[in-house]
Amino acid sequence: MYTAFEWERLLTNNHPFEFLFEVVFRSVIMFIVLLITLRFTGKRGVKQLSIFETVIIIALGSAAGDPMFYEDVGLIPAITVFIVIILLYRFVTMLTGRFKWFENLVEGKTECLIEEGKFSIASFEREGLAQDEFFSELRLRSIEHLGQVKNAYLETSGEVSIFFYEDKDVKYGLPILPQLFEKKSQAIPKAGFYSCTFCGHTQKVEAGKAHCEICNKTEWVEAIKTLRKA
Repeated sequence: MYTAFEWERLLTNNHPFEFLFEVVFRSVIMFIVLLITLRFTGKRGVKQLSIFETVIIIALGSAAGDPMFYEDVGLIPAITVFIVIILLYRFVTMLTGRFKWFENLVEGKTECLIEEGKFSIASFEREGLAQDEFFSELRLRSIEHLGQVKNAYLETSGEVSIFFYEDKDVKYGLPILPQLFEKKSQAIPKAGFYSCTFCGHTQKVEAGKAHCEICNKTEWVEAIKTLRKA
């Protein structure tokens, strides 16, 4: 029969105190598993929080929640988890502050997504970032085409930092407005400036068919050179 405030069950769930060593081991392993799993989901999966911060929140949330609801989870093992997580947090923070390579391993590093109005294809592939998702992010900043963007960076928090060309330096670029981008084609109707839909490179091409000078793809959309609206 269930008895409320049965202290041995409440504190340790009738486990011997040696079980706390197993709790420490379990906590370390699950902390590492969480860190690795979130690291491989990419920065956009944990937008606004760093991967390390997300791991701490998940680990502490689970450790706090289970003993609140389940009578078969003792308080002392849960408190032990808290202590282990905090110690791991301090330890990892110390290592990230001391070793740049470890910081990059845990948090990742800032990736350049756009350089001089063109995509950094390697960065997109590393981050598993979808083109449509990125275009949406740019449109929310009132960006119409890549010729308005000097550089864009994916921060370790998952946020995108954007640096714009001044109006006098804006150049022809790949349009990201759906009604314009959807007009992409391999057949170029007339000579002019066109942008490669794969890498964003813009060049002047003649009517017919052409290969991109950067990625050798053949799908184009007519480039535009509008200025950003305030």
